[in-house]
Parts: sequence; C-alpha cells; structure tokens
Amino acid sequence: MKIGILGSRGIPNAYGGFEQFAEYLSIGLVERGMEVWVYCSHTHPYRLPEYRGVHLIHCKDPEELMGTAGQFLYDLHCILDSRKRGFDVILQLGYTSSSIWHRLLPRKACIITNMDGLEWKRSKYSPGVRRFLRYAEKLAVKSSDRLVADSEAIAEYLSGTYGVASTFIPYGADIPEMPSAEGLRDWGIESGRYYLLIARMQPDNHVEEVICGVLGSGTPYPLLVVGNTGNRYAHYLQQKYPDPRIRFTGGIYDPDVLNVLRAHCLLYFHGHSAGGTNPSLLEAMAASAPVCAHDNPFNRSVLGEDALWFTDAEDISRCIQDLPAEMWWKSAISNNINKINTKYTWNGVIDKYRDLFLG
Repeated sequence: MKIGILGSRGIPNAYGGFEQFAEYLSIGLVERGMEVWVYCSHTHPYRLPEYRGVHLIHCKDPEELMGTAGQFLYDLHCILDSRKRGFDVILQLGYTSSSIWHRLLPRKACIITNMDGLEWKRSKYSPGVRRFLRYAEKLAVKSSDRLVADSEAIAEYLSGTYGVASTFIPYGADIPEMPSAEGLRDWGIESGRYYLLIARMQPDNHVEEVICGVLGSGTPYPLLVVGNTGNRYAHYLQQKYPDPRIRFTGGIYDPDVLNVLRAHCLLYFHGHSAGGTNPSLLEAMAASAPVCAHDNPFNRSVLGEDALWFTDAEDISRCIQDLPAEMWWKSAISNNINKINTKYTWNGVIDKYRDLFLG
C-alpha cells in the first residue's frame, strides 16, 4: 500500500504538532510494511529524499515570502504533485488551506482527513477568516472519503453538526525514562522551582494569560516559555513582559531536553483551547508533569479530573498560591500515566491508522 501524507511542513519535526505526528506515524507505518511518502516544505532544513525509510517530497512553499497566502499555494503544489504518484491513500492533516483544492485531489486515492480542531473558533483569526474556515471545514467533510477525529469532543461535534461518522484516533506519547535533574543546570534552574509552558506563540494558546498569572501570583520562581519567538505576537510579549522571571527560550525540538524540563517543573501550563487532543499535553502527562490546563472540552476529555484548571490569569495565580497537597498530585500524575499507557500509546495509534487504511 502506497500512502501520501499531506498537510505538514515536513519531517523530521522542526515546527510543531502535525509535523511530530507525521514523523511518528510515517515511521511506524513503514515499520509495518507500508510505503509512505511525506510532503515537506522546500524550506525544511532536512534536505535528503528519505528519512528512516520514509520517502520525502519537497514542494515549493512561498509562506516565508507571502505569509498565510503561501500556505494555500504550498498545499496546491503538494496536491498537484500527488496526482502523479499513484497513492492508494492520501492522509490530509487538517483542512485550513487545502480543502479549497479538493477537486484536484487524485480520484483513485482514498482521501482521509484528520479534522484537527475547530479552526474557526481560534481567536487569532478575524471574523472574515473565521467564516472562511467554517466554509473550509464543510468542504473537508464533504470531499473526504473518511474522517479522523483526534478528540472524542471533535467526533461528537462532527456527528452533531454534519451528521457524519468519524474514526476517533488520538495522538500518542511514549513514557520516557525519568530524566536526571542535572540537565537543568544548563538553564540555571532547579527541580521543582520553575514553571513551564510549551506552545506556539499565538493568542488562543493563552500565553499572555499564563504570564500575567505567574507574575500576579507573586512567586519568585521563573516561567520558562518554550516556543518559536519569531512572530509578531512573540515580539509583543517579549517587549511587554521584561520581568526576569519570564524566560523566553525559543523553540526546543529535542525530546530529551523537553522531557527534562517537563519532568522537573513545579507546574506545567497547557493553554491550548481550540484544538483536539494536543500532542504537547500528552507528552507532559507522559513525563509526569503536574498539569494546569485551560478549561475546555478538548482538554477535559483527555485529563478528566487529574489537573488544575484555568480560564484567566486570576485562576492561574490562585493555582500557584494554593497548590494541592503532594498526595493529590501523586494520584493525578499516576492516573495520567495510566491514560498514556492504555489510551494514547504510539503503537496503538499507528495500528489504528493502519487498520483504517486497510479497511
């Protein structure tokens, strides 16, 4: 079976969630005997034609020159290329900038779309863009042979809104070996004496609310803000919050480094609010991080009662000032580890995709 994966900037991951997912999934499918091709931006730093058995196709990506409009052209270039590859299955990761080109997808391939989150709800978009995203969502539902929901809340939304069935397949995570706190020396921090946030620098990830909440709590401990600082929103945050307790690290993509930071933080803030099951949340749970998450159905469906919750900066300040007892955290962390082992293993996720492709 020949599978093409569209919708990411490419592998190995040097950007975010979809790229990490594409990396894990494609490698796992190759290990299960499938031929997998992943589309990559021509700007991706990894330039070889193959990565761990996965074939890579680099397509023209003008996003750096054109901004958001370039994403649409990148997807168009990928879709046009897919017409000559003879794929049995095309897996689309998201629909934001690809669904308008759906009529150009190869007709003989089975089109499967991972619907991601409710993009039209994201606060970073203007009302006009949100209306377009709602339209793009409808196109994706209509033009796909099968739909994947990475969250049970998304599956319920698709059923209730469009009357369509979807296959629930979440993202996965691996339980790392408990990393030594020695790695913290490079960051000038100590175990249990810092807070952590890992996210793209955009408003609907509630980065500013977390920063304000940490500063408003009066804590002497620093907040490490991990994420690419190259966009306008990140520049705004850096200029507005020069407090030495707020440390912008830039993007970190080494999983070993990230797991050290997750495993030893006093509190891990997860501010994602409009997506489905977020990979960074699963990885925090797998690394035994104590989680304080934005209160929404997507995060609730993953964490249940095993986290603290916030909706604004004041909630974050209260969480910091009134941390639960150690026994409560031990139970919550243990429950989250059990969720990873039973529901969110990468092997289980990859097997479900394989079964979907073969079904």
